[in-house]
Amino acid sequence: MTPRRLALVVPLLIGVGVVAAPVPKVEVEPGPATKQELRTGRERMRQLIIAIHSHADANNGLFPSNVIDGKGKALLSWRVRLLPYLEQDELYKKFDLTEAWDGPNNSKLIDAMPAAFAPARGKTKKSGETYYQGFDGPGAAFKSGGGIRIPASFPDGLSNSIAVVEAGEPVTWTKPDDLLFDPKAAALPKLGGVFDGEFFVGLCDGSVRVALTRRIDDRHFRLMVTANDGEVNDSDTAFGWDWKRR
Repeated sequence: MTPRRLALVVPLLIGVGVVAAPVPKVEVEPGPATKQELRTGRERMRQLIIAIHSHADANNGLFPSNVIDGKGKALLSWRVRLLPYLEQDELYKKFDLTEAWDGPNNSKLIDAMPAAFAPARGKTKKSGETYYQGFDGPGAAFKSGGGIRIPASFPDGLSNSIAVVEAGEPVTWTKPDDLLFDPKAAALPKLGGVFDGEFFVGLCDGSVRVALTRRIDDRHFRLMVTANDGEVNDSDTAFGWDWKRR
């Protein structure tokens, strides 16, 4: 087991927290989430973070990025690149990496979305949609153009950098579509479309936290999105867990 893999496994076995943000209109089951739904949501997020690190281990530290053509146009989502690390090799081989997500071949594979990308609670309006998204913007893990490496591109620390979140609105899992992030924007993108009042966040160190949607701190959450801002951050504040002290 590599040192990075060992460092990844430790936080995965320790535990998880909770997250939050602007509350979108989404289809969720009535009533509070069950323990099984929360366990499933946490486990699916954990699977994705493990797959991201496995991809990095196999590709000289590279964080997964969208599949692009020779002109820099995004064709397929980074989620497709994770398939071999989610025990989905056969599905991955069916994709044409030179064709867009909605092309004649790749469009037929949308409905084959693995369970790892499906919501742990409720369902999406269209088949093949996922809430698992990254942030695309300056300093974010999935910024356009790729070239992000673990751990070199995360000077703020892997435990202080967000990899994947449960977004407020779903997207087609094969489409190169994520949460557009502008550090200076008036508001964060919508978050937390699966559970009512909380959502899971996967950090770059392999841990999974829960954020309280209505209590997250806008400034500190933005610092968790950017991996190279050089500022001191407080994840409990970012994810809304210090609300009793406010």
